[in-house]
Amino acid sequence: MAELSQASHMLRVTTRGKGFIDITEDLRHWLGVISARDGLLTAFVCHTSASLTIQENADPNVRRDLMTTLEHLAPEVAPYTHAEEGPDDMPSHIKAMLTEVSLGIPVMGGRMVLGTWQGVYLIEHRAAPHERNIALSFIGSSQSSA
Repeated sequence: MAELSQASHMLRVTTRGKGFIDITEDLRHWLGVISARDGLLTAFVCHTSASLTIQENADPNVRRDLMTTLEHLAPEVAPYTHAEEGPDDMPSHIKAMLTEVSLGIPVMGGRMVLGTWQGVYLIEHRAAPHERNIALSFIGSSQSSA
């Protein structure tokens, strides 16, 4: 039986404003650095105006349509009470609530179990560039404990 191991890391992502940022390779790289084999990778975005998702990575029109839909669901022109940080702040909180701030991704044989057309994305909901922190945690077996 393989010995369980645990590892943690803080991934910093620089955004350029609203949009999807593919972090799949960053996660793959970190799993390689820690020699992960089988277990669970958890990613948690440490912000209330950004989120995480697993989505199609082949056609960029999917991500454009998703951003358009989020804009319709939480428009900047609505009369929000919380408006001290600008017109995009409250809609960003709503968008983060509608999506995910945490993802659990199975890892088998050192690789994330993702479908052929799936990628892992940070979604920046604010208009201005930001530095976002994503807490990563892996629990499972490592290549060295095989």
